[in-house]
Amino acid sequence: MMLLAACGGQNTGSDTSTEGRELTGTVKVDGSSTVAPLSTAAAELFAEGQPKVQVTIGTSGTGGGFEKFCRGETDISDASRPIKDEEKAACEKNGVKYEEFTVANDALTVVVNKNNTWAECLTVEQLKKIWEPGSKITNWNQADPEFPDEPLKLFGAGTDSGTFDYFTEAIVGKQGASRTDYSPTEDDNVTVQGVAGSTGGLGYFGFSYFEENADKLKAVKIDTGNGCVAPSKETTQNGTYKPLSRPLFIYPSAKALQRPEALAFVEYYVSRHKEIAQDARFIPLNAAQEQELRADLEKLKEHAGS
Repeated sequence: MMLLAACGGQNTGSDTSTEGRELTGTVKVDGSSTVAPLSTAAAELFAEGQPKVQVTIGTSGTGGGFEKFCRGETDISDASRPIKDEEKAACEKNGVKYEEFTVANDALTVVVNKNNTWAECLTVEQLKKIWEPGSKITNWNQADPEFPDEPLKLFGAGTDSGTFDYFTEAIVGKQGASRTDYSPTEDDNVTVQGVAGSTGGLGYFGFSYFEENADKLKAVKIDTGNGCVAPSKETTQNGTYKPLSRPLFIYPSAKALQRPEALAFVEYYVSRHKEIAQDARFIPLNAAQEQELRADLEKLKEHAGS
């Protein structure tokens, strides 16, 4: 878990309802490791104006984060997929009210080793054959006879991860459907190390982690039948990077917003979403998403006041 605060600085949260007030307290955030850099950037920027508010960022995965959130243990849950019905039921049982905030966009990125010269582009069908339950593909030439005789070593998200849910649904066709003989982790840095350390390595995670490690890894272009498309800000926003473009979420609780320090942080997150996304190397919201985000904040504030 990361504990974030800053010393001094100017109040960059001047557009929140707590303008001019020096706040104290702790805001607890947990959940998706993909969204963690986004919330970390928000916390660091927020701390410039509110240095006495501590924002803790945990990375127990989207599913693990919702478990804590719906028990009332955290103020905000980071998520790389929408909340599931059983998670909604757990929150409702414990009286946890919330709203789903879309705060940025992401391009889930398939990566290979820098020395991989053959897999510049993979089709969704090839990825499905590699990752589907019961897959016997253990060598690159089994995925494509034109590929070399190189052992295939797979690295990916753990089953508690929203990235795992999204990838399996987009590629395999069913959420949670995946072969099990790969190296799973909730820590994307472990996937980076695994793929970087294996010539035949293949893995997947959020676009920001690829950008941070572009010196160690190569991003694979994806072909859905209309040609090879690389992950980027442009291809995500124009909808051509399919099927691995996705929105990213935070779920603040209404109860948390009754505390001024949590309200100020959430208002800051919403008002500065574009700067935060760019700082964390994510893809900012489009105009329609931005309008919806502001409306969702107002709805949650109404819940908090009721």
